Amino acid sequence: MDVLLPRTLEEALELAAANPEVVPIAGGTDVMVELNMDLGRPETLMDVSRLSDLGELRRENGHLFLGAGVTYTRIMRELPGHTALVQASRSVGSPQIRNRGTVGGNLGTGSPAGDALPVLAAWDAEVVLGRVGGSTRSVPWREFLTGVKQTARQPGELILGARWSVPRGPGSFSKIGTRNAMVIAVANLCLQVDEDGRSIRVALGSVAPTVVRAEAAEAFAAQALQDAGVWDDPRMHIGPDVIERFGELVVEAADPIDDVRGTSVYRRHAVAVMARRALGWALAGRAAG
Repeated sequence: MDVLLPRTLEEALELAAANPEVVPIAGGTDVMVELNMDLGRPETLMDVSRLSDLGELRRENGHLFLGAGVTYTRIMRELPGHTALVQASRSVGSPQIRNRGTVGGNLGTGSPAGDALPVLAAWDAEVVLGRVGGSTRSVPWREFLTGVKQTARQPGELILGARWSVPRGPGSFSKIGTRNAMVIAVANLCLQVDEDGRSIRVALGSVAPTVVRAEAAEAFAAQALQDAGVWDDPRMHIGPDVIERFGELVVEAADPIDDVRGTSVYRRHAVAVMARRALGWALAGRAAG
């Protein structure tokens, strides 16, 4: 196996162009597991963890750009206002893994169980890809994630980061696992309120071939809040039957399987519970101001 060690982003892009099948590695959270379990053995790895350009966090015309090399620890420390992403980052592995693991790695692996991915989906993030010569393209999250561990990244491209505009309003990330820490999600969920758009966004992970949005549930919740006057007055209430129905509609967006971590029946049940709780937290957060 060859290991490439670029010192600049331009060098990395040149190496990616010359070695189209190269596997980039930053934290190695997923790649090293596959290597250790002999599930895959690429001919060439490229360490991108030393590239300062991939560690950038910056504001761009009302959007936030998160470099592919930003670690979960940095997200927790430097983006405290991005509640759902901070909660997702805190759920990743151990402190050692959070010190090395990156959202760029989640995107590169493309696993439906990636903890950061439902948050990016709920925020309608786009993935920024780069190629030698400085050319870039931005791909909406739902076009970037094409299947189980499959993405729209083309040979010769590197993931530069993700860009989004976080809606104004409370949000949360929930995760069910077989234990409390150091666990791959049986199911996870991000709910985000968009106050300006008067909408509720819900994204699910680990319950379908890719991360999915629960669009029917989103529309139902937004209309229910409108009918109850909650958008205009956060102190107003919706009935428990509305929250129950919301959970049922979220489940309808899931297409889970049975595997070693859980059954499809359990995953559906977990999604319903997480959805109801997340909506309750959001409504309570709005009422509290």
